[in-house]
Amino acid sequence: MLVIENISMNYDETPNIVHALSNVNLILNKNELTIIEGPSGSGKTTLLNIIGGLLKPSSGKILVNNKNIIEMNDNEKAYYRNKVIGFVFQSFYLEPNFTVYDNVEVPLIIAGIPKNERRKMILSTLDSVGLLDKEKMIASKLSGGEKQRVSIARAIVNNPEIILADEPTGNLDSKNGDMIMSLLKRISKEDKIVIVITHNDEQAIKYGDKIYRLNDGEINEK
Repeated sequence: MLVIENISMNYDETPNIVHALSNVNLILNKNELTIIEGPSGSGKTTLLNIIGGLLKPSSGKILVNNKNIIEMNDNEKAYYRNKVIGFVFQSFYLEPNFTVYDNVEVPLIIAGIPKNERRKMILSTLDSVGLLDKEKMIASKLSGGEKQRVSIARAIVNNPEIILADEPTGNLDSKNGDMIMSLLKRISKEDKIVIVITHNDEQAIKYGDKIYRLNDGEINEK
């Protein structure tokens, strides 16, 4: 379970204080795909970065398995980001000259997983996202949809509890967008918490178990 308690994020832009997030409260459960919608500048990515341990809020708590990640030291946060969280981004952030296999291997190397174990984990994960036959292909040669599936494979290869996806279909056509959302929906049913930021109302309604709208730093369930 992921519990967000009274999260606020304020930026001092003298002479004004910008309230990016204002007392956000959410309870997110495993086996659910949660959608967060909202206009640009509404605080969506800020919230995702706080959940991912990349940004410290002005106030509030993020409880994962009853542990407040805001109070973690640097080593604990590094472990949290590598083992508990999987990140999926709109722009993929793949190494273009690496193979598909090598891109997915990166977080396992960082985690210190032995090479023989890494291979089993990578091949199993590539199979789960339908890219087993692409393991030796250079990432720059892939289609947009394939690149995003590699990005998802890299995010889930460590078997994290929480997947954070920031506009994962933003650079894709509708067919590939539906494929990626369907894949994230399936992953959410594998005892995961999946949080997706999107501007696509149709995808939100089709795939979201819960849908929230964030506007001017305040969140409400749709």
